Amino acid sequence: MDQTQIIKEQTEALKTNVPIVNPAAKWYVIHIQTSYESRVKQALEQRVKSLGVEDKIFEIVIPTREIIVVKKGKKTKATEKVFPGYILVKMILNDDSWLVVRTTEGVTGFVGAGLKPTPISNREVEAIMKFVTQEQPKFKTKFSTGEAVKITEGPFADFLGT
Repeated sequence: MDQTQIIKEQTEALKTNVPIVNPAAKWYVIHIQTSYESRVKQALEQRVKSLGVEDKIFEIVIPTREIIVVKKGKKTKATEKVFPGYILVKMILNDDSWLVVRTTEGVTGFVGAGLKPTPISNREVEAIMKFVTQEQPKFKTKFSTGEAVKITEGPFADFLGT
């Protein structure tokens, strides 16, 4: 990224009240204990503030999306974790920031080759964010009001209804 691109992005961020993030910051995937995503995110946010590394760790994201689940014959909305056991952290990796993340309760490690964490590309992050914000397909019923239907399961199996 060249200097003029950085200046343009920072100017645009100021206009839209989006916080300016250091261009050296990269996205990393953190492996955590499954089902502890929210707790780890809260704990990490608290540690970032208390240890004063806000200038190194900028954003923590749990990729989730809303889905439609059919339970007991009723459609309900639910939140689904896209990558259970993983969170995304935008940070400048150095010894201090690495230690803050690594020693947070529930974190089992960074995703990467060997001992060194490997950042994911902005393109991958954009694809993940696009996926989680993508509208879910709506269920379309193939029936119209007053149309006769045959019950196939349950205590009313083989009955006709309208």
